[in-house]
Amino acid sequence: MLKIAIPNKGALSEGAVGLFAAAGYACRRSGRELIVTDRENEIEFLFLRPRDIALYVGHGIIDIGVTGRDLAADSGADVAELLPLEFGRSRFCFAVPKGKYQNISQLNGLRIACSYPQLLKKNLDQLGMNCPIVRLDGAVEISIRLGVADAIADVVESGSTLREAGLETLGEPLLYSEAVVVARDLKLGERPEVRTLLARLRGILVASAYSIVEYDVPRTSLEAACKITPGVESPTVAPLSNPDWVAVKAMVRSKECNRIMDALYSIGARGIIVTGIQSCRL
Repeated sequence: MLKIAIPNKGALSEGAVGLFAAAGYACRRSGRELIVTDRENEIEFLFLRPRDIALYVGHGIIDIGVTGRDLAADSGADVAELLPLEFGRSRFCFAVPKGKYQNISQLNGLRIACSYPQLLKKNLDQLGMNCPIVRLDGAVEISIRLGVADAIADVVESGSTLREAGLETLGEPLLYSEAVVVARDLKLGERPEVRTLLARLRGILVASAYSIVEYDVPRTSLEAACKITPGVESPTVAPLSNPDWVAVKAMVRSKECNRIMDALYSIGARGIIVTGIQSCRL
């Protein structure tokens, strides 16, 4: 039976459970149980602390897991990334009091507070910097005001918490993070049950980025319409009872739907309908 680790709480947990459920897996908990068994798909879902998941996977105790790229890197576990999941996105950055420093090199030798000490140490080594690391479990942004550190390195989403603390990011992000599926090595991704699982997850992720647009258009405008909605391979074109018109269906990027509808209407298309996609394979 395939063992899959899912974060036990927080946004990573909610996103992972929602994604696996949409892919047809029974992984929702009724309470706070640590293991949910999907007997139909022969999978055990184990709900663990996000910080621990890469360690369990790296030691081969669990086959695959969902965690943050930042957490996997900080764990030091030897794991391979099988699939980025496009949620839980954030940046791992240096942050300093607003206007105090102009570049990262000025932080060399200063105290840096962080909840990701291994990830920070790796980046400092790559930058050739030697800084005392002050390890904190949370509320890192207050450490400078309390005199514990001179700068921080932290995961930033919107940046509102930093701004409220009078801080700003410095330099380019050290790491772009998001929820990822990890395994002990890439070979595990070739197992039939894992290959099927990854294909299902990709189907959900792709579907979330696309919509189906359907419309009727005069035959004289069909060529122009197909340029606006080329689809994946090509659009589906079907005759209507009126021989001068045809019905067209195509996949389009969801974020472009309004622009596409405007363009179609301008060339004479009518009855334009956009619908979401639950899942797909391209």
